[in-house]
Amino acid sequence: MDATARQAFEEIALPHLDSLFGVALRLTRDRATAEDLVQDTIVRAYRFWHRFEQGTSIRAWLFTILRNTFVNDYHRKTRERRRTEALTHQASSLGETGAAGMASAPPSPEQAVASKTAAEAVHAALDEVGEDFRLAVILADIEGLSYKEIAAVMECPIGTVMSRLYRGRRQLKKVLERRIAAAEPNAPISLEAYRKRGHG
Repeated sequence: MDATARQAFEEIALPHLDSLFGVALRLTRDRATAEDLVQDTIVRAYRFWHRFEQGTSIRAWLFTILRNTFVNDYHRKTRERRRTEALTHQASSLGETGAAGMASAPPSPEQAVASKTAAEAVHAALDEVGEDFRLAVILADIEGLSYKEIAAVMECPIGTVMSRLYRGRRQLKKVLERRIAAAEPNAPISLEAYRKRGHG
């Protein structure tokens, strides 16, 4: 890649790192895995920058790479990470029998409720939405992509996007309503309430 193309990549693609990480975190539900996913996405975007068509949606293009990377690599990397973490946990747990009394006191229920933000409530609720439906909701209602852009990212017809978005929103609504019924006063009533708070 020449200097001009490199500068274009830095100016056009890199400003979307935060959005990429937000989507990656909601897909993987793990910060370290999300960071790896974004890093792999940027590396591939840089490698194939010559294929990006100027004038088209850079966000849709980047999200497509992220989704494909997630689908192709996520499950393998997750299995490898879990094996490593299990071995690390087994090693670190040796000789820790006397450490139980040193743990700090957990927060009170009142403190826990007070610290639970609308963002956390929606993120937790999204975890209970099916993977394809969850991605459609994230891209449409949090990232603000159009149906056409989401169809490109998910590699499916617009009608399928609309169906997944409808079902995803319905699943999310049911989860949020259940959480509200379970006396979580800080949980947002709807995804729109979450968006108005400036999260995403």
